[in-house]
Amino acid sequence: MNTPPFNPTTLRIRRSDERGHASHGWLDSRHTFSFADYYDSAHMGFRSLRVINDDRVAAKGGFPTHQHRDMEIFSYVLAGRLAHQDSLGNRRELKPGEIQLMRAGSGVSHSEFNPSATDEARFLQIWITPSSRGLEPAYTEWTRPAAAATSPKTLVISPDGRLGSARIAQDAEVYLIHCDAGASVQHQLSAGRGLWLHVVRGSATLAGAVLHPGDAASLEEPTAVEIQAGADGLEAILFDLL
Repeated sequence: MNTPPFNPTTLRIRRSDERGHASHGWLDSRHTFSFADYYDSAHMGFRSLRVINDDRVAAKGGFPTHQHRDMEIFSYVLAGRLAHQDSLGNRRELKPGEIQLMRAGSGVSHSEFNPSATDEARFLQIWITPSSRGLEPAYTEWTRPAAAATSPKTLVISPDGRLGSARIAQDAEVYLIHCDAGASVQHQLSAGRGLWLHVVRGSATLAGAVLHPGDAASLEEPTAVEIQAGADGLEAILFDLL
């Protein structure tokens, strides 16, 4: 079957400086979607993707123990270290490039702290709504395997756990993109699905639109998408969602 030509008018851009902002001294956070005291009726989420928070946690700062239910929550550490503890008995300290995925399900309590006395920690906190409520809580981690160290596009989360990805209770695929300057990656978006691309570092060009750190683009038309890295390379997260 022939793929319809990409119509740039179907592309929607969410700029970094349009996001919500919260500053609590120990925490500086940017909210892509409505969260806590930030409310924007036009940005409540995208399909099953509910939260993307870019959190910077001051030295020795953190989120004290609190509870979640019925949400797939994952954290992608960008800088510093993140100490995790939960009611399932997990105690872990995550480093840059590592991802933790926690299924809150029927209820789980957890805390996240920056254990450093001097350095800021930065991570993306991402929530995806599960396909079912009341699931048994679970915890897993993902670290880039050596075989994928040079891959520009790596599957990290999926509903079936293929290719060494972490498993999620939703028809959602999450990819990490790492491209050198000028390189590009392709992604095929099938009918009935939506794509959300969040730029972490560097820059990307997508259908003529240039995206910088914190910017995002969404698309809901079946097409072959090409994402090209700028002169400073590219690190991004791509969501393919039902």
